[in-house]
Amino acid sequence: MPEDKPVSPAPPVARPRPDDGQGAVVVERQTQKTEPPRIYQVVLLNDDYTPMEFVVMVLQEYFKRDLETATQIMLKIHHDGRGVCGVYSKDVAATKVELVLAAARRGGHPLQCIMEAA
Repeated sequence: MPEDKPVSPAPPVARPRPDDGQGAVVVERQTQKTEPPRIYQVVLLNDDYTPMEFVVMVLQEYFKRDLETATQIMLKIHHDGRGVCGVYSKDVAATKVELVLAAARRGGHPLQCIMEAA
């Protein structure tokens, strides 16, 4: 059995001295300017085949328009060739475009829906 040897104390640990400010680097805080997110308008385009009732239904279902407002937008699309359905952030606008196009395909209509920077 080995003999128990006395354990020598650990050497002292060198502690860093407080910084006296010599050679310190000062960084100036720069204010960051963030821009608000770009907004996009969702636009329906007129065609000669999509029924007006379908356009009104799309405006009510996907853009939450009441019957009177949806009818006014539909008539603007019919007379001017295009009409703005709503203004949204990029992701929301892209989603609404895809939902409208999918509904038009399911209904067998050639209705076109696009998004443009507002």
